[in-house]
Formats: sequence, C-alpha cells, structure tokens
Amino acid sequence: MNKLNKVKLVSNAVKKIKRASIYEIEISALDGRPVSLSQHKGKHILFVNVASECGFTKQYKELQALSDKYKEELVVIGSPCNQFGKQEPGDASQIQTFCERNFGVTFLLTEKIDVKGSKQHPLYKWLTSKDLNGEKSSSVKWNFQKYLVDEKGNLIDHYFSITKPMSSKITKHL
Repeated sequence: MNKLNKVKLVSNAVKKIKRASIYEIEISALDGRPVSLSQHKGKHILFVNVASECGFTKQYKELQALSDKYKEELVVIGSPCNQFGKQEPGDASQIQTFCERNFGVTFLLTEKIDVKGSKQHPLYKWLTSKDLNGEKSSSVKWNFQKYLVDEKGNLIDHYFSITKPMSSKITKHL
C-alpha cells in the first residue's frame, strides 16, 4: 500500500470516529435530582469546580453576577469538589446553605464530584480529554477552574482559577 492510500485510510477512519456529546453525560444536582445537560442546548455553559473554604471562594459572587447578567446566553454550573486542600468538606445541605447564605447563589450546583484521578466524574473526563471533547486536553489544577462550552456543546476553552468569572476572556464568547 502506498503512502497516499494509507493517508486516505487514516482520514476515513478519523471521520468515522464520533466525538462524545456533553449532552449525553449524566450528573445529579446537589439535592440529588438528575440534571439533563441537553436542556441547555442553545446556551453556553460555564462549568466550575467549586469549594467553600478556598481563597477563590469569593468568586461565587462573581459567578452569580455572571449568571444573572448573561442568563439568556449562559448557564453557570458549579460542581463542589473536595480534591484540592480538602476545601469542600461539607455535605450537600451544608454546601447549599453556605452558597445561598453567603453569596446568594441561585445557579445550578451539582453533586460533589471528583474532577481528576481514578474516580473522575464523566463530565470532567469529557472536559479534560481531547479524545472526548474534540478540542483539547487539560488537567484541573485547583478549585474554581472554569470550562466554557458553546451553545452547540463544543468546548471553547478552560480558564485557571485566577481568571475572574466576569473576565473578558470568558465574556467575549457570550
């Protein structure tokens, strides 16, 4: 087989690989209700791994402001995680109460999940794996790392914790 035929075979094989859809991933809300990500088709989604006892916890306020300001174009989804400095030790009720009382959070909070490692939730497998999201691979470095998905379910980019929710790096896509 010549080189050109090999290239054609590889190209055809790549075309047959279907990228995983974020809308097929199952996750539950903090109160245990199933969440259908497909209900957010047509809007951008900002996924953020959150924690109540982190130096970046004050970003809850900005995340809520972002959610309020761009509610027609964007859904913010916070996923509590206790993998970084054990900064999210609370149970679902404690987390919900903390977020509502201290920051007025009304955006969706999911069940507490792992965002890295052997027990990584399928949502974060998709967000961090080019093989699944079709865009790029990354790793979650700390609490309040953000992942922006467009209105068609395509990964746009990820932003480290220091990127504020209202940053133009994020809002320019909305």
